Amino acid sequence: MKKLLIVVDFQNDFVTGSLGFDEAPQLENHIVHLIQTFQQNHDDIIYTMDTHQTNYLQTYEGLHLPIAHCIENTPGWQLYGKVKELLSDCTCYKKETFPSLEMANDLKNKEYESVTLVGLVSHICVLSNAIMVKSALPDTPVRVDLKGCASSDQITHQKSIDVMKSLQIKIIE
Repeated sequence: MKKLLIVVDFQNDFVTGSLGFDEAPQLENHIVHLIQTFQQNHDDIIYTMDTHQTNYLQTYEGLHLPIAHCIENTPGWQLYGKVKELLSDCTCYKKETFPSLEMANDLKNKEYESVTLVGLVSHICVLSNAIMVKSALPDTPVRVDLKGCASSDQITHQKSIDVMKSLQIKIIE
């Protein structure tokens, strides 16, 4: 049985752009290593892209997070660094909000040995997508690899780890 790697929102705006932070670029080497390992093992890889339109600041999310980011087809929306080329043949889920309902629905009828999530930001999109995946695949081990996740807010980062652990999502440190 195959394993699944999900790379969550590893996009320029979250790494070095409008919502970027110092720790984010440091994740690249580990995420690249994971992608290459999953590719070598012929396992599955999918990824999400936070995708907003030019009216973002007028949306519900934009009113509560008033920083324009990941506007579709802008440089900030693109995947970051080496990850961009490595994921070019993988399935992408564009999402307008934190989790991808489409991805979760597509996973419902699949079987995996395990699912591993990495990406940004740990306490928002990684957390919400991990919960969605756990809901779609309740009998599959879902894991979040902390070497491939980060947040600019260490308090909410730790709280999100605690929440995921309580939902039986394994945290890899």
